[in-house]
Amino acid sequence: MKKLKILSLSIALSILSFNVSAASKAHLDHADTDIMDTASLQNGAKLFMNYCSGCHAISFMRYNRIGKDLGLSDELVAQNLMFAGEKTGETITTAMPEGAAAKWFGGVPPDLSLVARSKGTDWIYTYLRSFYDDESRIFGVNNKVLTNVSMPDALWSLRESQSEAEFDNSVRDITNFLDYVGEPAKLIRLQLGKWVLLFLGILFVLVYLLKKEYWKDVKYGIWRPRD
Repeated sequence: MKKLKILSLSIALSILSFNVSAASKAHLDHADTDIMDTASLQNGAKLFMNYCSGCHAISFMRYNRIGKDLGLSDELVAQNLMFAGEKTGETITTAMPEGAAAKWFGGVPPDLSLVARSKGTDWIYTYLRSFYDDESRIFGVNNKVLTNVSMPDALWSLRESQSEAEFDNSVRDITNFLDYVGEPAKLIRLQLGKWVLLFLGILFVLVYLLKKEYWKDVKYGIWRPRD
């Protein structure tokens, strides 16, 4: 089952309208995300579920894992992140039929579980802020990062209801959330890493002092070679 999921994700990413060559030529703004910012992750999760989850799944993630990592109770998870009677232990999928999605968008919208790891946070942050009006496109918009994008500007209502600075912060929160989704263990790894480095620093001092003590005997003690 896991192999099937990975295969499905690979196929979806290959169909995805994200164009790597176009993205590589575009100037990418720095996302400046911080997955240790719990408030940002909570807001990003809420925004993603409200504006993105209708088309995009994050099937490598479960609702209860988000609640645990982001400090949300089951009630808050159900209230802010679940809209179709899902159970908290389920993975986060989309209800959009693949056949209909392929007809509407020319391809199945990709699973975004690993998009932050494959594209990078700067790409996501810039991409979501780079839609512009283009009447020649079926959805009336195009994108500066990805020319002839096949998805609509899902955040247009958010853009219109907020100031530019507020909208940038909202997009940053979504990007931050997707960065977390790509590697949830990073939350633990970064916290644990500080203690590991501290331990290694203390161990280095102790080992160095022990080395000096041993070499006293080698240089000046009973093991000193005779002339």
